[in-house]
Amino acid sequence: MNFSESFIRRLKAAENVTVLTGAGVSAESGVPTFRDPGGIWEKFKPEQLANFEAFMRDPDFVWNWYQHRREIMRDVKPNAGHFALAEMESIFRNFNLITQNIDNLHFRAGSKKVTELHGNIERNFCISCRKFAEEIDITEKKVLKCESCGGLIRPDVVWFGEMLPMQALQFSEQCASNSDVFLSVGTSAEVYPAAMLPIIAKKAGAYVAEINLNPTAISWELNETICGKSGEVLSELVNYLKENKN
Repeated sequence: MNFSESFIRRLKAAENVTVLTGAGVSAESGVPTFRDPGGIWEKFKPEQLANFEAFMRDPDFVWNWYQHRREIMRDVKPNAGHFALAEMESIFRNFNLITQNIDNLHFRAGSKKVTELHGNIERNFCISCRKFAEEIDITEKKVLKCESCGGLIRPDVVWFGEMLPMQALQFSEQCASNSDVFLSVGTSAEVYPAAMLPIIAKKAGAYVAEINLNPTAISWELNETICGKSGEVLSELVNYLKENKN
C-alpha cells in the first residue's frame, strides 16, 4: 500500500487523531449493512422495524427482529481493522474512536476510548423509567418488561426519527475540531450528522483521509481517499507507524 508522503508526514507528527467508522468496517466481519444488496433492510422497510412508533404498535415483532440481529452479531468476530484501531490508542498521545456501528466490535477488539453515536445493540433500557436492563435472554422472542416498573424494554440504539445522544455528538464534534489527523473509515458519508465530522475536521485544519472501498459523496472535499478494505489498509498503516516511530 502506497500512502502519500503528505499523509504519513502529518500522521507521524500528529498528537490528536480521531477516527470515524461506519458499516463498512463491520461488514468485513460479516455484519450485514443497511444499504448494500442483501443487507438487513432488503426484506423489511426501515419504518417497519426501527422507529419508536413501530415498536409501540408491535413491540414483540420489533423485539424479535432485534433478537435475531443480536444472534447474528454475537457470532461475528472483530476483524483486522478493529484490532488495528485498538492498537492506534497506544501510538498517539490523544486518540479518539467514534463509531456509527452498534455491534460492540470495537470494544471486543480492545478499544477503550469509543464514542457510540448510534448506540449499542447489546444494551437495553426501559422506556418508562430509563433504567438499563442487565443481561437478557437472547432466545426470548417476546419483549421484556422492566423489573422495577413494568415498562417495555427496548434496544439502546438510535431509531429513525430520534436524535443522536447529545453528549456523544458534542464530544465527537469537539474531537473533530481538535484533530491533527482525521480518518473516515468504511462509511458512506450519507448519514448525518456523522457525515459532517470529516468536514468539521477539515475546516479546522486537520488532514482528513478517507479509507473506503470506493470514493464517497464527500471525497472531493477531503485531503485524500485510500480505496481498499479497511482491515488491510489499517493493518498496514499501523505496521508502518510501529516500524517508523521516529
